Amino acid sequence: MLDRKFIVENPEHVLRNCRHRQAEVDVHQLVELERQRREKLNQVQQLNRRANEVSKTIGQARDDQEREARKAEGRRLREEKDAAQFEHDQLESAVQQLQLAIPNLSHPDSPIGDESANRELWRGAAAVTEFDFEPRDHVAICDRLDLLDLAGGARTTGHGFYFLKNEAVLLELALQRYALDLLLDAGFTPTITPDLARDTIVAGAGFLPRGPETQIYSIENSELSLVATAEITLGGLYAEQTLSAEQLPIKLCGISHCYRTEAGAHGRATRGIFRVHQFTKLEMFAFTRPEESEAMLDHFCQLECRIFDGLEIPYRVIDTATGDLGGPAYRKFDLEAWMPGRGEFGEVTSTSNCTDYQARRMNVRYKIPGQKGTQFVHTLNGTAVAISRALIALLENHQQADGSVVIPEALRPWVGKPRITGRVNP
Repeated sequence: MLDRKFIVENPEHVLRNCRHRQAEVDVHQLVELERQRREKLNQVQQLNRRANEVSKTIGQARDDQEREARKAEGRRLREEKDAAQFEHDQLESAVQQLQLAIPNLSHPDSPIGDESANRELWRGAAAVTEFDFEPRDHVAICDRLDLLDLAGGARTTGHGFYFLKNEAVLLELALQRYALDLLLDAGFTPTITPDLARDTIVAGAGFLPRGPETQIYSIENSELSLVATAEITLGGLYAEQTLSAEQLPIKLCGISHCYRTEAGAHGRATRGIFRVHQFTKLEMFAFTRPEESEAMLDHFCQLECRIFDGLEIPYRVIDTATGDLGGPAYRKFDLEAWMPGRGEFGEVTSTSNCTDYQARRMNVRYKIPGQKGTQFVHTLNGTAVAISRALIALLENHQQADGSVVIPEALRPWVGKPRITGRVNP
């Protein structure tokens, strides 16, 4: 979340940023409620001070009558203080709810507008695939090669769930290991994260754990939710902790299942496994000092490019517009792979600099030795590989006229073959 003092001192700037990000938050109401809260806090402190002063004089009373009168005065002041404290706490809760709803500030270079304002920055090494036959989409490819069972997933669990089969299983594991090895070489610490997180951590990462607009699956009669991304658990790893400046930057990669309700999803993006309720993802996450975060964002983006260049998949990198940013992101780059089955680019990874927005919500700080006080770290996240969407791009771009799929050189050590032929007859 944004610093409350900054909001109060810069309400018009914050309100303008909310409009750019299509977030409807009454910033002026927050400012007024905060003014009332401060006045009420001052009243609480004054009443408490007066009650303490009266308490100190009880022993100086000349007789029992005066002593009882001073006790009664002390009780009255305490009761008034408690009532004022209750009102203060209600104001604090109201201010905090508004504060939590305000999105992060936006990078001055981020395009202003909705999704249509997204700006293409560059394209990957591979050119958009051209076929001398009518390309199939991943659902048709998987059906021919017996790689995917959507009907089985629907029977056992519901629409949006699926079984991977045969070489698709090997491809999933190969993609994990391929990306993991690249990140290990780049100095990341590997983790396998929990699939559940406390609701406080989910909210701290900027996701809505409960309520009608949530994309999160929550566990009934508990304070736990299934994670939508390892960003949640990796970001919460140091909640309420103070790190040493010498520890930073901390670069983590986390393998996890991801669970998303995808409420409101519709259209052709729901065909196959582009938009599903469960998938595996390898996530990058970093804790940095503030002056390091912009360079780390570029580092994450370049790593994502290296991964998809190695998979020989055409893609473009997008500077995401303000209206398309998630609440915690200060700046976000999307990598969109060419998907021949759809005849368009589709998002496969993204990386975001969240500055101190998440750290402030989860109270993750760092201390410079020899200096007083602490500061909030900056947090960054980035998708190394989201398996389901990477599989779509891989299968569709490397399909052959005979129905087979050529496996990129980078994955062959783990798949153990150069091509998937399945049930296809030459």
